[in-house]
Amino acid sequence: MSSEPLLRVENLKTQFFTEAGTVRAVDGISFDVYEGEIVGLVGESGAGKSVASMSIMGLVENPGEIVAGEITYKGETLFGLEEGPDGELREREDALSSEEIRTRIRGNEIAVIFQDPMESLNPVFTVGGQLREFIELNRGLPEDEARAEAIDMLREVGIPDPEQRYEEYPHQFSGGMRQRVLIAMALACEPSLIIADEPTTALDVTVEGQILDLVDDLQEKYGTSFIWVTHDLGVVAEICDRVNVMYLGEIVEQAPVDELFYDTKHPYTDALLDSIPRPDRTVTELEAIEGVMPEAIDPPSGCRFHPRCPDAREVCKRVHPDAKTVADADGEPHRAACVKHDTFDVDYEGSSPLKGRVETADSGRTADAGSELAANPAGDESGGEGRE
Repeated sequence: MSSEPLLRVENLKTQFFTEAGTVRAVDGISFDVYEGEIVGLVGESGAGKSVASMSIMGLVENPGEIVAGEITYKGETLFGLEEGPDGELREREDALSSEEIRTRIRGNEIAVIFQDPMESLNPVFTVGGQLREFIELNRGLPEDEARAEAIDMLREVGIPDPEQRYEEYPHQFSGGMRQRVLIAMALACEPSLIIADEPTTALDVTVEGQILDLVDDLQEKYGTSFIWVTHDLGVVAEICDRVNVMYLGEIVEQAPVDELFYDTKHPYTDALLDSIPRPDRTVTELEAIEGVMPEAIDPPSGCRFHPRCPDAREVCKRVHPDAKTVADADGEPHRAACVKHDTFDVDYEGSSPLKGRVETADSGRTADAGSELAANPAGDESGGEGRE
């Protein structure tokens, strides 16, 4: 791993201004992506993963806006704010203009693979024609050379009979084949970074496995870095090198992938792992995460996970933890935002478990003494022991 990251995101905040109030979709996240690695952004729906990835590309639309933070790519500032002479925040003078990002960075240097190929491919134009046009616009090749390159890219991503399929339309391709076309389009300009936003969610398990194998092979061949956005920790385990776990707009845990799975440091990550089907567990042994994720328009005080956390104590309602290094994973920091760890210098053990919970005899977990979870699914939970 090189000393300088390919992409650095620092204290990124993206908000949506609605009639109901301000939605803090991404609220102060920081992470790096180095050359040749796949970095995961994982979490439930509503965690802020997709908004974070679209913020990097400058694709956040009204009523959304990046309100704080800095994004640098290969040492160049894609986004950054500074205080002007009038005391108001303004975009930094050294930041690339939106036009530069659109023409030089987006597509050429940083590409995106979206979740639904049918929303990315125009149904009235042939697949080959769309890929050829993309190559023409971004690489400046004449039509005949761009056509040959498009056919080569279709072949590269495993499309059979690429010369024939070049002339076909998106509806004539299966879901997996359409996703391969988007991968070909993303790789066509040999970008240094690809943001893949839930690219296998709509695919069946067999096709998903084929796509993951394809990405793995192409990543090794081209050395392309990826940000892999997903809710599926199984995909993370198979493809990612490092992982950022997001909850309600924040990163609550960061670690190398092996370290994350074998030594989790945050109760939310623990809960995600407990909810994953495994060959050695029956369906009845799976543990769903109780409650629902609160609205980002009015996040809970203290730790945002505390209303659903089985280990929550009174201090968790008061102290809002930022992610800190809580362990060393072979020289790489393992960071978590949980006051259970000594790093936070908070009297977690001396704090009382949140009231209204009784421990169940069979699981060691906790249950609502009044059995009111259905009426208040995001209500407080506490007690019980985590994986650690």
